[in-house]
Amino acid sequence: MLWAINGQRLDETTPPAQLLINQAGQDVLLTLLPRPTDQSGSGQNGAAGAASTAATETTDVVPFLPKSIRERAAPDEQETAPAKKIRLRSVMVRTIDSEEKAYYRAWVNRNRRQVHEATGGRVGYVHIPDMGASGYAEFHRSYLAEVDRDALIVDVRYNGGGHVSQLILEKLARRRLGYDFSRWGGLDPYPADSVAGPIVALTNEHAGSDGDIFCHSFKMMKLGLVIGKRTWGGVVGISPRHALVDGTVTTQPEFSFWFADVGWSIENYGAEPDIDVDIRPQDYRAGADPQLARAIAEVMAQLVAQPTVMPDLATRPSRALPKLPPRVKYDVG
Repeated sequence: MLWAINGQRLDETTPPAQLLINQAGQDVLLTLLPRPTDQSGSGQNGAAGAASTAATETTDVVPFLPKSIRERAAPDEQETAPAKKIRLRSVMVRTIDSEEKAYYRAWVNRNRRQVHEATGGRVGYVHIPDMGASGYAEFHRSYLAEVDRDALIVDVRYNGGGHVSQLILEKLARRRLGYDFSRWGGLDPYPADSVAGPIVALTNEHAGSDGDIFCHSFKMMKLGLVIGKRTWGGVVGISPRHALVDGTVTTQPEFSFWFADVGWSIENYGAEPDIDVDIRPQDYRAGADPQLARAIAEVMAQLVAQPTVMPDLATRPSRALPKLPPRVKYDVG
């Protein structure tokens, strides 16, 4: 439990955020109280507490504990028991300038956990935040861990655009044709990193630019259903290469986009999903995600209709050399 920041104690009127103002990217000293099971130096953190003796101090902290914690003690203990000496632990940390990445990682992990639990681990989940270098890295970070499952949900909601959609589409377009069974290594899919079963894409009105292009191309290539809301419709691109002396970068529209089926009409309109699913304000309030729930339902229905096929290793033929016939003895006497 956090007790102080840079030596300033926390209480009912002093939250951690107040003591972290103007501390972004700085080294901050945190003072921690032991866990309830570690008051006597034993329990889960006993070894850790002993190893950090140089960074600890014994202090009478009971009078300074938050009121909510003090009230947990029995009334007679509050009145008669003397203040206990509690061992504090100090840790130096480097603060971050934004919680956005932490919230993003929690959101992705929550979605992936929901998909795994709802499908019994048969369906993987990948989110692509943009079509730039970070989004390309995030795609492979998740894709290579999820591709061994029977099916895949590709989430491009809130995609900020970029230029790598064609590389991701090439990877998703790999259809699993067979398996390579090695003597020692087991089954390897062919082509490598291909999805065994159906793929479903998720999108919304906050996906744009190369996110628009990805969603419409996903439909044109017939990779699977697109579920969600119509994308933003901002396809015309820029090239931020014109810098001014003060460091400002100027841009202007430079790249429009044409598709063989709809021409130039994705700009100012967006890519239409195959199944329109909205997230209402009451869904946000309840913490529900009907778009993800619909994607799970659709991909599981496709798995039932077209189960993935695995090789039967019991019927694998033997390629060993044929055995010679038994030796026959002839009587020449």
